[in-house]
Amino acid sequence: MTSTLIIPQEKLESGVVHWQSPSNIAIIKYWGKHGIQLPQNPSLSFTLRNALTETKLSYAPKESPTSGIDLDFWFEEQQNDVFGAKVTKYLEQLLPTFPFLEQLSLKIESVNSFPHSAGIASSASSMSALALCLCSMEDHFFGTLGDDTVFDRKASNLARLGSGSASRSIFAGAAVWGQTDLVEGSSDEYAVSVENRLHPIFKTFHDDILIVSDAEKPVSSRAGHALMNDNPYANTRYKQANQRLKDLLNALESGDLEKFGEITENEALTLHGLMMTSNPSYLLMEPKTISIIQAIRRYRKETNIPVYFTLDAGPNVHMLYTEEHISSVRGFVHDELANLLHEGTYIPDFVGEGPEEV
Repeated sequence: MTSTLIIPQEKLESGVVHWQSPSNIAIIKYWGKHGIQLPQNPSLSFTLRNALTETKLSYAPKESPTSGIDLDFWFEEQQNDVFGAKVTKYLEQLLPTFPFLEQLSLKIESVNSFPHSAGIASSASSMSALALCLCSMEDHFFGTLGDDTVFDRKASNLARLGSGSASRSIFAGAAVWGQTDLVEGSSDEYAVSVENRLHPIFKTFHDDILIVSDAEKPVSSRAGHALMNDNPYANTRYKQANQRLKDLLNALESGDLEKFGEITENEALTLHGLMMTSNPSYLLMEPKTISIIQAIRRYRKETNIPVYFTLDAGPNVHMLYTEEHISSVRGFVHDELANLLHEGTYIPDFVGEGPEEV
């Protein structure tokens, strides 16, 4: 089937596809993988709205037939050979699926609304945006992805091959990646939406991303996943994640904020605990990360406002809370947390509606 995705000479043409895709914040964390980008445990994330990558993919027929990928990659309006090499490698892996990529010269222009590699899942937004562009190209040339479900599933699958968490960014609201009996249609190959299982209180949930550092992480997520292979707590962790997913889905459906918060914070600390018990061990939290966590817990106890934290694979803190408390929580950020943030920076975000074609 895939061998038919070769553009007839008379249909070769220039064009542009353009998508923006959000990052996501995992509530149940995926940490550890097997095979080709397959997860050791299912994960669940909220799709964000403001933390996003915008990717424009321009294509034109190659001036002369050559094998391989011809790519010019730009990030933040500057040519970036390092990122270009990574994306070229990714596209080369897709050639059995998309042989037509060898027929075209490609230019990718990508920009983020947030700091790259600082632990805000930039790979999730960037690889999902690129996967959506590729699916739009396939549908343009071959008309094979007209059905929205088929389109989203293929985009999620392609995104997964570049970044596991990117598979979840394709969907609005919330998504689960990884096969589990708890979610119909779930798969290790692609994510599926669980937006219809969210209580209304979670559909307007806020996630303010508190920037402790905008520096690139000293240990990449890819390296961190690999270290799980020898982590002595790995198997126990995978069982724990499955149980927590069951409990979390119940909380999301019923609107149980207290249970949601308990699971969310425990998952965040478990993720970083796994990093500390790897060999070699490493720390991505910084002293100010700990100070923010302690401040959030103190604020919650003093005010009874249900505000919770989670962490991605980095030092920055995601602060989760309901719409009704936005004024109080934002005041808390400005009054008590701003001095702990890098240049006082935070990204106000909330549960979003998924990617959008530009």
